[in-house]
Amino acid sequence: MIPLHHFLLLSACLFSIGLVVVITKKNLIFVLIGLELMLNAANINLVAFSRYDPTLLQGQVFALFVIVVAAAETALVLAIALKVYEHFRTTDLDKISEVRER
Repeated sequence: MIPLHHFLLLSACLFSIGLVVVITKKNLIFVLIGLELMLNAANINLVAFSRYDPTLLQGQVFALFVIVVAAAETALVLAIALKVYEHFRTTDLDKISEVRER
């Protein structure tokens, strides 16, 4: 059986990588990938803690909920990214300076 601290270390590494990607990258797609890494790190924590208390399944249920929310968030952000690219012709977050109302 794998000890809990291995799961927590893996989760911390994934979360750190995702945070670095979100902070350093200027491309909208890479920022989205970083956010997904951070959500997956949270899922690893939820499932790991749920595994070490088998009477409670809340961690696995919350992880499933996070996966559903992440899929919806990804679809929404990609739709917004397509509209932003259509308007500005770039996905560089520094070059997107105005939000125009219609």
